[in-house]
Amino acid sequence: MAIQKIIEVLSTKDFFLLFILIFATYVFNFYYKYLTRPNPLPGPLPLPFIGNLHSITHDLKLFFEECQLKYGDICEVMLDGHRWIILSRPDYIEKFMSSKCLKRFPYSEGLVEIGFYGQGVSGNEDYKSWKYNKQFFNQALLVPKFMDNAIKSTNELFEELRGYWQSLGKQNITNNNKDNWILETDFSAWFHAFTNDIISIIATGERTYSIASYYNTQSTIKSDHPDSLVKDGNKFVKSLIKHLEGVMFFMLVGSFWRHYVPIIGNKANFYLKNRDYIYEKLDLMIKKRRKEIEEMPIGSEMRPDMLTSLIIANTKKDSTNIKTVGDETVKPMIDEEIRSNLLDAFEGGTDTSYLKSDDLSKLKYCEAIIKETSRMIPLINFVTRYMTEECEVAGYKWAAGTLFHLNFAGVHYHPKIWSNPEVFDPDRFYNVDDKQLENKYSLIIFGGGPRICPGRKLAMCELLLMMTSIYRYYNVELVDMHEPLKIAALMTNYVQEMKVRISLRIN
Repeated sequence: MAIQKIIEVLSTKDFFLLFILIFATYVFNFYYKYLTRPNPLPGPLPLPFIGNLHSITHDLKLFFEECQLKYGDICEVMLDGHRWIILSRPDYIEKFMSSKCLKRFPYSEGLVEIGFYGQGVSGNEDYKSWKYNKQFFNQALLVPKFMDNAIKSTNELFEELRGYWQSLGKQNITNNNKDNWILETDFSAWFHAFTNDIISIIATGERTYSIASYYNTQSTIKSDHPDSLVKDGNKFVKSLIKHLEGVMFFMLVGSFWRHYVPIIGNKANFYLKNRDYIYEKLDLMIKKRRKEIEEMPIGSEMRPDMLTSLIIANTKKDSTNIKTVGDETVKPMIDEEIRSNLLDAFEGGTDTSYLKSDDLSKLKYCEAIIKETSRMIPLINFVTRYMTEECEVAGYKWAAGTLFHLNFAGVHYHPKIWSNPEVFDPDRFYNVDDKQLENKYSLIIFGGGPRICPGRKLAMCELLLMMTSIYRYYNVELVDMHEPLKIAALMTNYVQEMKVRISLRIN
């Protein structure tokens, strides 16, 4: 009753003054905590409520680059109420690749809401649960014939892609020489679709029909695959991409903004509905495959996809008994440049012969190209690490609970580590073993430590296979050499468009 009487006697002006007082108190408290923080580092001045979110816009990589140039190899920003310490030197990063630094981020209400925190392998912060899940993941990758099946599927999918390119090229030419076609197209769109298809095959044994879907949008002649499969697969792939955007959105945008600011709230609801759609599709996929496996007699040969391996792991139908995983790397066998690599790899084969795993191990210069490309445009720009106990980094003592961001892109362009870092030079890695690098974390393609990517060998084989397959049959050149790359850069780099001119290689 007393509070009600006080409210009744307050005027509009009093409410306005009260609001100003509360706001001023919050701002004062915000900057007091900021100015008295331990180990103050250089960095952009944060704003109340949003921290440095206003500085990011759509390009987190560019924001980190600007911070590194202006404030140095160790600096700080504030996002979602957390202080982020940005590290851009390999000797700083090396400390975080130990088991003590397993946690990627602190408890996040946003990541829990989107369904990422504490799940699977990448978002799991509980060590026992993470280790158990990773063992299953590794076991699925090491099923006998898994790698051979992945390479075989990639070769077959590339043959389908060749057919689509030839079809489009012949549709676009005006002369009668159908074998001398040239196709101008968006290279990134084709290989986003190709990646979606091959990952789907490797992971589930089923296709998303992404390259067929993209071909249908470019051609008057449609693919042989049923339209319903193509449309459904394309929708699922687009939803997966949106889900990755949603994880970043829920990681950076605070609870108040997601729940109470209309435009941002609508965006959050869109990502949540998209998540529900993906979960529903995955559940149906798992139930369908589990039923198929249950109806198969013990001893039947199982197809070597990851979903099947995960379902049968540690059951009577599991033909493997893998408990630990070695750190095997591809051992290149010859020292020749790219064309010599290819000639050697295809020696003795016919024009339609496929590359095999043993052939890929010979492509040393091709591997150097992939490493240099990954140095200049890494797939992942940064990862987070969350300290669970006090530690010393870069000459500072940090309390437990400090959040660090390991700036891979900054390390890859560091002028004290790489000479002429802006220049594309595969010779940096040709005839150079990773152990010969000044610091093993000077080049970070697949992460490191316990959280290193378990599929790194498969990924390198796929990259080598696609690179050599394209170079074997086609000349590829940019339509405009002077046009900057169209890349969306947040946690990962995503090429939005790359216009190229494709023509048949005449040997």
